[in-house]
Amino acid sequence: MWIADGWQDYELLDCSGGEKLERWGNYTLVRPDPQAIWRTKRSHSGWKHPSARYARSRTGGGAWEKNDLPQRWEIGYCNLTFNVKPMNFKHTGLFPEQAANWDFAMERIKSAGRPISVLNLFAYTGGATMACAAAGASVCHVDAAKGMVAWAKENAKSCGLEDAPIRYIVDDCGKFVEREIRRGRRYDAIIMDPPSYGRGPGGEVWKLEDSLWDFVSLVSGVLSDKPLFVILNSYTTGLAPSVLTYLLESIVTTKFGGHTESAELGLPVSASGLYLPAGATGRWISD
Repeated sequence: MWIADGWQDYELLDCSGGEKLERWGNYTLVRPDPQAIWRTKRSHSGWKHPSARYARSRTGGGAWEKNDLPQRWEIGYCNLTFNVKPMNFKHTGLFPEQAANWDFAMERIKSAGRPISVLNLFAYTGGATMACAAAGASVCHVDAAKGMVAWAKENAKSCGLEDAPIRYIVDDCGKFVEREIRRGRRYDAIIMDPPSYGRGPGGEVWKLEDSLWDFVSLVSGVLSDKPLFVILNSYTTGLAPSVLTYLLESIVTTKFGGHTESAELGLPVSASGLYLPAGATGRWISD
């Protein structure tokens, strides 16, 4: 398991009974988590008086119950600063477990000894984009949601990276990659964070298990002659890290050599000293 243990402004205080208690800067949130199926005693005082709680509805979905929470606030990670806020479907605009991948990407970019170009697909609010740009890479940030790309630009400003070589693209990731292949554009590193399920702008259905092989095969076509790394994230329940290894080995290693490592991502739980699983990641690495 790769642990995101470098946070100071974020802390997973406790988790039990399908929920997790988190500290985001000066605020505490209670959010659902399907992995926390144990029912240990909730001794932390934050459970009783959180700043906000996302409550599930019996009819599906849910809503935030806000006690003491601003519309938005900032939290920091290393030299990065992100804007967070309560969103629909329990999210805050940041996945703290991904810091384990940010650390990996920053280290690889800094030690490459050459200019590195990164393509970040399904880039959301730009956590990985900011990490790579801060490490000195040029980044192409692609997401189909206009609001998420605008949020990424806000994060860049908060990080002092508004003048960094970041290209922001609002587009379907697959269609964008197809055009980049036709244009002959290539990237030294690729980060992919595809959704488990979704629909494209033309109503196309995306289901990770059915679409991922073809998508990664397509994306491998924009890797440069000397690629540095590929990161593939999955939050699909039941998809083991070893599946990501097999996929990347079959597509990327066969073409470029190197090797793949895959593992669960995890967050340390302060109350128990254990680690909460939070998705899986495969990393292809050049030799």
